[in-house]
Amino acid sequence: MGCKEPLTRRSKLGSIDYTNDELVAYLMQCEWDDRHNRKIERLTKAAKFRYKAVVEDIDYDDNRNINKNQLKRFSECDFIKNNESILVTGSTGVGKSYLASALGYQACSLGYKVMYFNTHKLFTKLKTSKADGSYMKEISKLEKQDLLILDDFGLRALDNVNRHFFMEIIEDRHGKKATIIASQLPVEAWHQIIGEQTIADAILDRIVHSAHRINLKGESMRKKLKKNH
Repeated sequence: MGCKEPLTRRSKLGSIDYTNDELVAYLMQCEWDDRHNRKIERLTKAAKFRYKAVVEDIDYDDNRNINKNQLKRFSECDFIKNNESILVTGSTGVGKSYLASALGYQACSLGYKVMYFNTHKLFTKLKTSKADGSYMKEISKLEKQDLLILDDFGLRALDNVNRHFFMEIIEDRHGKKATIIASQLPVEAWHQIIGEQTIADAILDRIVHSAHRINLKGESMRKKLKKNH
């Protein structure tokens, strides 16, 4: 009598047959995927982005002055591993906030802790925290983020209190964590917005000279979208 093929116990999941080992591997993969997705959801919720943005949807129109290869490198988030800064500048509506948020979402998808702020609102929050005694807790929370996004920087000149807030944030992060700053103003105008030459020099020395820069150009993306609808 000839040898019989060894019998393998099989389980059915949907319309697919699995061996026991395959089933265990499948269920473990599902569990890992579920945990990973929940982690990303927690991270993106905690970041409080202004836009739900993804790097795949960034418009690389020639007029926008975006280097696709540069953006691809940024989307790999090595700038976060290397504790580097990105400065995004350009006029109103050209997509600075969207681009910054897209890089933030990408960072969350890779497991990094991110927080997004309108800069003026952050400073207002820190002033409130000074009054109620929670300032050090708020500063500590900012310091722990792998990536901090400061949007709409420079819409208002910094007063003495905000200037020191900004200095402390930059000092805490310099060479230790990554930062993205988005502004309508060209970097050359930041010195005047920060004010007080000594502090402005100290801040700009830490964030400008070694930072990556993206200077967006072209027409307002909001106007462009309206035209297409």
